[in-house]
Formats: sequence, C-alpha cells, structure tokens
Amino acid sequence: MPYFTVPSKGFRKCMWCEGKCLYVVLLMAVYWCTEALPLAVTAMLPVCLFPTMGILPSKKVCVQYFLETNFLFLSGLVMASAIEEWGLHRRVALKVLKIVGVKPAWLILGMMITSSFLSMWLSNTATTAMMLPIANAILESLFGNVETLKENCKDKSDPEGDSQVKMHVLHFEKQMLATEDRPDWTDRSEQKNLEEARREAQYQMKVWKGFLICIPYSASIGGTATLTGTAPNLILVGQLKSYFPECDLINFGSWFVFAFPLMLLFLILGWIWIAFLYGGLNTRLCISKHDEREATEAKATAVIDEDYKKLGPIKFAEVSIAFFFILFAVLLFTRDPKFITGWSTFFNKGYVSDAVTGVIIISILFFFPSQRPSLHWWFDSRASNTPYVPLLSWRKAQECVPWNIILLLGGGFAMAKGCEESGLAVWIGKHLQPLTQVPPSVAVILITAFIACFTEIASNMATIIIFLPVIAELAIHVKVNPLYFMIPATTGCSYAFMLPVSTPPNSIAFASGHLMVKDMVKTGFVMNILGILCVSLAMNTWGLHMFNLHTYPDWARPLNASSASVATYTIATMNMTG
Repeated sequence: MPYFTVPSKGFRKCMWCEGKCLYVVLLMAVYWCTEALPLAVTAMLPVCLFPTMGILPSKKVCVQYFLETNFLFLSGLVMASAIEEWGLHRRVALKVLKIVGVKPAWLILGMMITSSFLSMWLSNTATTAMMLPIANAILESLFGNVETLKENCKDKSDPEGDSQVKMHVLHFEKQMLATEDRPDWTDRSEQKNLEEARREAQYQMKVWKGFLICIPYSASIGGTATLTGTAPNLILVGQLKSYFPECDLINFGSWFVFAFPLMLLFLILGWIWIAFLYGGLNTRLCISKHDEREATEAKATAVIDEDYKKLGPIKFAEVSIAFFFILFAVLLFTRDPKFITGWSTFFNKGYVSDAVTGVIIISILFFFPSQRPSLHWWFDSRASNTPYVPLLSWRKAQECVPWNIILLLGGGFAMAKGCEESGLAVWIGKHLQPLTQVPPSVAVILITAFIACFTEIASNMATIIIFLPVIAELAIHVKVNPLYFMIPATTGCSYAFMLPVSTPPNSIAFASGHLMVKDMVKTGFVMNILGILCVSLAMNTWGLHMFNLHTYPDWARPLNASSASVATYTIATMNMTG
C-alpha cells in the first residue's frame, strides 16, 4: 500500500534553522539601525550566535571575517593612509582649485571634482574632513566672516515688527518733506544701498551653503566609482562570491568601466542643481565681469596660491606615492577588465585576484625609502648616507586603518553565509512572489529608491548587508539576472543626501553650524531623484551590454536548482507483497 515518508530529521533541522537565522538577522538589523551596540560589536554576533544556535559551525563563520574582499579593502585603506601621510591629497586638491579658478560656479565644480576624485581612493569621511577647511578659507577670503554675514542677512531682512514701523515712519517723513518741497535724495540712496547690501549678503550666504553642501555629496558620489571607494561595493563582490561562486563579472576593472561614467553623469547633474539652487550658476559668475567682486576673487586666488606655496616643492616621497598609487590603479584595472585580455592570464586561472594585486603594492610601501637614496657611499665609504625612513610605517597604518569597518564587512559576509546555508534566503524569496508581476525596469527604480530612502536612517553598510540577500533571491524568482537588481541596490545605498545623520560626511558638513536640516532636505531630495534616474539609465544602457543583463546567466542556475530541492521532501509509493 502507498505511504508517505516522514520528513527527515535533517529536514526538520533545516526548517528550524530558517527561523533561528531570521531571529539573528532581525536582531542584528535592529542593533545596526539603532546603534544600541557599536556597529563592529554587532557585526561579531554571528560568531557567538550561529554556532550556539546550531545554524553554522564556527569554522564556517569565522573565515568570513577575512575573505579576499577584506584584503582588497585593507589594501585600499593602507594606500589611502600613505597618501595622507605625505600630504599628496592636499597638493592635488589645491592644484585643481588653481586650475578651475574662483568664480563661485566654477569653484563649486572644482570642489566637487576634487572631492569625488579623492573619495574614489580615500574614505568619504577623510575626503570631507580635508576639503571643508580649504573651502572655509576660500569662502572667508571671498565674503569675510560668516557670523557677520549672518547678521547682515538677519538684521536687514525681518519682514515684521520694528522693520515695518520704520518703513511707516520713513513713508510719513517723506510725505512731510515733499509738502515742504525739500526732497531728501540722501535717504533714498541710503535705503537703496541698504537693500542692495542685504540682498548681496543673502546671496553670499547661499553661495556659502552651496560650497559646504557640495563637498559631502560629491564625496558620496565619488566613492561609488571604484570597488575600494566605499564598503558597500566590496560587500556586493563578497556576497556574489558566496551566493554565485561562478560569477566573475565584477572586479575592479569592470566595475570602474561601469560606475565611472555613472559617477560623472551624476556629478554634472548634481553640480547644475546645487549651483542653480545656491546662486552659483548665472552669467555674472561664470564669465569675467568688471565689478566689485573682482577684488574678493583676487583675494581668494591669493589664498589658494599661498596655501599651495606653503607645500613647497614636490618631495621625493610624494612622487613615489603618486607612482605607486597610479601603479595600484592601473594593475587593478587591467587585471581582468573583461572587454580586453588582462595580465592575469599569465598566471594560473583563478589564482590571482584584486586582493593579491593590492597586497603586493602596499607591501612595497613599508620598505621603499621616503627620501632619495644617496649613492655617494658606493664610491666613498666615509660619505654620509640619507637616513632610511620608509614611505609608511606599520604604526601609522595601525592608527589610520579603521579596523571596525573590516569587522563590519566580515559580519555582513557571515550573515549572508548563514542566510544561504540555513535556507532563509530561499524562504524570503518565496514570499516575494507578488513582486514578480512588476516589470524589471520598474523594479530597478523601486529597489534603488527604497534602498536610498532606507539608508537615510541606517548606515549604508548595514542597509546593503540586510537587503542584498533578499534582492538576490527576488531576482532568482523573477528569472532576472541578479546583477540587474543587486548593482542598483549597491549604488543606491551610497545616495543618502537628505539628513545630517545619513552619512559621516553629511554629519561633518552639518557640524560646521552653517547648514540647516531644511537645506539638506531640500537639496538632498532632488539629488536622490537624480541619482535614482541616473542608475536606471546606466543599468538599461551601457550596463545592460557590459554584464549581459538581458539574459538569465548560467552561474545563477545552480543556486536556484539546489534551493528548490531544499523545500521539498520525498513522497514514495511502493507495493506491499505478502
């Protein structure tokens, strides 16, 4: 007679694992969003919870905290600390500002170009912290003291109270003077001058805000252009390797080819919006004109020139760092750019990754001399030799590298591994079935918008760690290339512009005391919309052809097939013989 086999113990254990893993994920999500514990401490919870709750053994959890993706991130941080150690970033920033000039519209563009370029290689926070003092020095030379500027705006622009009384008195006095045939042209000219001064002060304050707000925004935008520019990009690579081991489409070179044009497009649109909103984009500021602003612009030019002269002639250490930095970028870009054959083909296939390249370059920094070696002692043993100081010391690297971010990366990879092994990701994917009715192109916009909004109140790393596994499962159930959904989500989590707490760069700019929350909300809302539209355009044009997003890839099929088998149990039928 037919009978049904009882679900195995392993299957029941698997079902329990889903619930346990979901509990850990929700617990970590709450802790990350509320920061009840330090982010790095929350990231280590899988080490103690996954083994003790029977979700994953510790040997599978602990290795997630230092994958090759972490080494690539570490190499980028060490390179950035070497650049900061010798001041190369400041020289580059001042040189760019000397080139673009000091017309406010062009100077805002120069600030944005410099900040975005530096944040491609340095952290967004370090870039913002370095650029803001430069911006403040230029603004003070252009407009004077900001507190005086605020007083000029406030005292002369109150539409109620005493100002209305003064206007009535002034009107009455003018009528009396007119009856006596004694017009006072001096009072009229003074009133006109005061009105012009008020408007000029308000305009200068708007430009000041535009300068301050463009720096953190451009730093966040620039970080998306390279894999090492911001942590969410590396989380994408790590989770791709965990979920789809056969996927090798995303590396430093291919990501740069896709993301750099996107960054440029968004940067230009962002500049137009900020310059328009804060008064920097008009003909009197974009072209030369002989007026009273020429004197203040000359002062600003003098400040930039003076700061650049203080750096002195370029040093041997700066030249060396620049060389290794360029070599670092070129080797990463050309290892396997996908559109041409890379240099990795000279080695065994799959042996050399971006992490290997990064570690090779940064290892050289710890023994390469920071001063030009003297060769006199080769010919004369009594000749003095140049003191040996390497470009970077380990002590300096320890101080500059944010090790908590590396732990946070590891926590994200551990969480993703737990979701995969326990079957939680498959379970979540099945409950997203109603979303399969949404067209993929519309889903890209919705996903980017949702992630961009969520990351306004949570860190971008926590956001992408939580949602990337869910988005991957959604793509599998919709039968869409997972990259078509995962790349917009990764990029969108860096587009947090509306609140001071959204990102550390926003907080640094807001802490200057010259910006208000409504300034950031008004500017950031449109910036979010521009970012979402730019990502959608990139995914449906050059991204579509670069990553073959119009087809469902073979590397995504094995996970789908295996996940289907997890959710079923055997029903057998056999005939009993007597």
